[in-house]
Amino acid sequence: MMKRILKYANTYRKAMSIALFLMIVELIVELVQPIIMAKMIDDGIQVGNMQVIYVYGGVLLGITIVAFAAGITSSFFAAEVSQGVGHDLRNDMFGHIQMFSAMKMQQFATSTLLTRMTNDVTQVQNLLFAFMRIMLRAPLFLVFGIVMSFTLNVSLALILLAAVPILMIVMFFLLIKGMTLFRYVQQQIDRVNTVIRENLLGIKLVKAFHHMTFENKRFAAINAKLKDQNSKALWIMEMVMPIVMLIMNVAMIALLGFGYLQLETDSAQAGEVVGVINYATRMLASLGVFSFLLMNLSRGRASANRIDEVLSAQCDDQVDAAQERTYLHGDVAFVDVSFQYPNSKRNVLDQLHFTVKAGERVGILGETGSGKTTLLNLIPYLYHPSNGTIWIDGVPIEQLGNRVRHDITLVPQEGFLFSGTILDNITWGNDHLSLDEAKKVAIEAQLHDFVLSLPNQYDTVIGQRGVNLSGGQKQRLSIARALADNPKVLLLDDSTSALDATTETKVLEAIRQRKCTTFLVSQKISSVKDADQILVLDKGKIVGMGTHQQLINTNQLYQSIADSQLKKGVKIDDE
Repeated sequence: MMKRILKYANTYRKAMSIALFLMIVELIVELVQPIIMAKMIDDGIQVGNMQVIYVYGGVLLGITIVAFAAGITSSFFAAEVSQGVGHDLRNDMFGHIQMFSAMKMQQFATSTLLTRMTNDVTQVQNLLFAFMRIMLRAPLFLVFGIVMSFTLNVSLALILLAAVPILMIVMFFLLIKGMTLFRYVQQQIDRVNTVIRENLLGIKLVKAFHHMTFENKRFAAINAKLKDQNSKALWIMEMVMPIVMLIMNVAMIALLGFGYLQLETDSAQAGEVVGVINYATRMLASLGVFSFLLMNLSRGRASANRIDEVLSAQCDDQVDAAQERTYLHGDVAFVDVSFQYPNSKRNVLDQLHFTVKAGERVGILGETGSGKTTLLNLIPYLYHPSNGTIWIDGVPIEQLGNRVRHDITLVPQEGFLFSGTILDNITWGNDHLSLDEAKKVAIEAQLHDFVLSLPNQYDTVIGQRGVNLSGGQKQRLSIARALADNPKVLLLDDSTSALDATTETKVLEAIRQRKCTTFLVSQKISSVKDADQILVLDKGKIVGMGTHQQLINTNQLYQSIADSQLKKGVKIDDE
């Protein structure tokens, strides 16, 4: 909550102290000005003493210039604090999110994380800036303005004092109401971002189905909810100003009326009445910005809570800088491993037991939903087994933690490409690689010839998520990136599915030459038939294990998959 934000602000305590000190200088000047004006009227204008008018006028001009300089400088340091805190929050949130496990990432939608790191952080920055420049100054002026009014005229000051409790009660009520409403607004922004993100990522699908009208209606509905929620929150906040004006104008009328009576009875001097009215006018100006301040406070507190939810979330992936990197050989063993997703009563994987020696190739086959991808995600410790133990080089994976990922690389079926050039994507995370080394892995992935056909070759900028590349080109680029990482364990999650048979064979042969432990998930028997062993999965269980020839002779499910592919004209054997 706000305690965490103040902890971040404490990093910039020097700049914050200067900003607050200069704000107090402004406040003191503003508090002293009405008294000086009262002295000018009573001791100068009323008696015609020009010397007093010149002296007090010079003092008034001097402190006004001081207040102006203090305000400009205070704004500079307040901006330094607010922008610095925003910078640190975004850095820490980004780093914290990187430590979320795959399971934890499912608790926060991508759209809400984007909103929290951008819009919510901006709201906190606005709150901090307003706090140092206006938010603290306004209530202080109310308190000390009334105190200073008592030094001029007690009777008139009591009228001001009576109005303040009523104002505070109204503002406190609206503040609580506003914080709740603006939290709903931020949540609604999450939903709008979700729809926008889904639409932009799936724009080709939307056009292919000719569902633009449907998407427009979907967005219009969610956007209307945001408008209604925001309007309601703003309406509550905007109620502050009319209420403040009503109460303060009533107090002002009372001041003018009672001040007139005092002047008529000579129980007060004109300067005293003008001074108190001046304080009342300045208090009205301070209260006038309260609707803006309350809006900032309501939005800022709501956003601070949302940021705190992210930063307080437990990280399952921890990076210990003191731990040395673990260099793997590539032995992998599953011993009675089961896995169950949260909020599910069914095991996705059930009692898996197998051993793979370093350098071996393992094929994994099974119907959709049999647990193939989940099995691969367990090896780099993206998911934690519900039961059983995974051994890497004879060590339980829990002891190694996410250090195993230094030497394990996963290539998903739909390769994710980053903004930048083809070279940037091949060398992603491996900036030390030379162009020749990048070309070497591109040749292994059968990508090099395609790259040479492009005008800018390896400096060709790819579109967002590789939109200007075909599925096979994206898969080959993803495989080249994986090979550039020089893994000891390579996980291919049906990542050759878009390649033709000849290209796939060449890619798999290049991988074989590397002699790294390879797990290959595939729908095609032809892709895994040369593997050292093949795992056949069905409903999360291993129902077959062995070489291609062993399984084709003994395993019924493997035989049925082979027969099905032969009927579809898929070539399985080279003979």
